[in-house]
Amino acid sequence: MSSHAAAHAPPPRANPASSPETNTDPGSLDDAARLTVVPARHPWRWVATAVVALLTAMAVNALVTNPAWDWPTVGQYLFAPSILRAVGLTLQLTVFGIVLGFVLGTLLALMRLSRNPLLRGVSWTYIWIFRSVPLILQLLFWFNLALLYRAITFGIPFGPAFFAVGTMDLISPVTAAVLGLALHQAAYAAEVVRSGFLSVDPGQLEAAAALGIPRVRQFRRILLPQAMRTILPTAGNELIGLVKGTSVVYIMALSELFYQVQVIYTRNGRVIPLLLVAAIWYLALTTVMSIAQFYVERHYGRGASRVLPPTPIQRLRASIRAASAGLGRGRSEA
Repeated sequence: MSSHAAAHAPPPRANPASSPETNTDPGSLDDAARLTVVPARHPWRWVATAVVALLTAMAVNALVTNPAWDWPTVGQYLFAPSILRAVGLTLQLTVFGIVLGFVLGTLLALMRLSRNPLLRGVSWTYIWIFRSVPLILQLLFWFNLALLYRAITFGIPFGPAFFAVGTMDLISPVTAAVLGLALHQAAYAAEVVRSGFLSVDPGQLEAAAALGIPRVRQFRRILLPQAMRTILPTAGNELIGLVKGTSVVYIMALSELFYQVQVIYTRNGRVIPLLLVAAIWYLALTTVMSIAQFYVERHYGRGASRVLPPTPIQRLRASIRAASAGLGRGRSEA
C-alpha cells in the first residue's frame, strides 16, 4: 500500500521563493536603479538646426533692411481697390477653370476606361492635343476665334440652321479665358482622375456586381471614395498651379492680378514692390488652398488609416503642452 500510494502521489510543488523564474536578487534591483540613462546625442542635428536658423535670420534681415523692397509702397497697394478686384477676377477664373476642367476631365477619364474603341480614341486624341499645345497658344486661339468663324449657327447637324450668333458677341475675353483654362485643365484632370480609378482594386467592383449593386451606386459609394485618396494630392497641385497659371491671360488684357500689377508699375515705375504685392497675394491664395487640401485629404483618409494625422492646431497644442511639461520638469529639478 505504501509503495502504491507513493507511486500515485502528486509531484512536490516548487517553492516560489526558490524558483529561478521568480527569484530576484535585491542587490540586482538596486544596481538597476542606480544606472544612469543617457539619451542618444545628435550633435549634427543641432549643427544643421543652427545653420538653417542662421540662414533664415539672414533672409529675414535682407527682406526687412533692404530699401529696394520699398515696403511702404507694398503696404499702399496691397489692399488697393484695383488690386482687390484683380484678385477677385483671378479667383473667378480659377474656380471656373478647375470646376469645368475636372467635370470634363472625369468624362474623358471614363471614356478612356471604356470598352468602346471610338470613345477611347476620342479621349486619347483630346488629351494628346491639349497637353501638347501650350496654354498661351490655346488662349490666343480662343481669343481670336472670330477670325476663323464669324458666326456660330445652331440647328440640325449637317442640315438647316435655325439661328446664328456672332462669335464676337458670344465669346467675350473672359469667356475665352475660361474656355482656354478649362479645356487645357481637362486634359490633365483626365489623367489624374484615371490614375485614381486605376488605383482601386477591381475585385471590389466585381464583388459589388455579384451582389447586384447598380453601376451608378458602385461608382458613388465604392469607386469614387477610394479613388479620391489618390486623386486629391495631384488635384491639389493642379488647383494651385491653375491659380498661378491664370497670370497667362494678361495677353488678353484681362485685369487679373498680374496684369493689374503690370499696369500700376508701368505708370509709377515701382516695379519691385508691385511684383512683391502680386507675390504676397499668390502666396496667400495658395496657402489657403493648401490648408483646405489637407483637411479634404484627411476626410477621405478616415477609412485608410486607424489614426488620422494631427491637424496644425492639434500639433500646436501638443507642442505647447510638451514645452509646458519640460518647463515643469526643469523647475522641479531645480
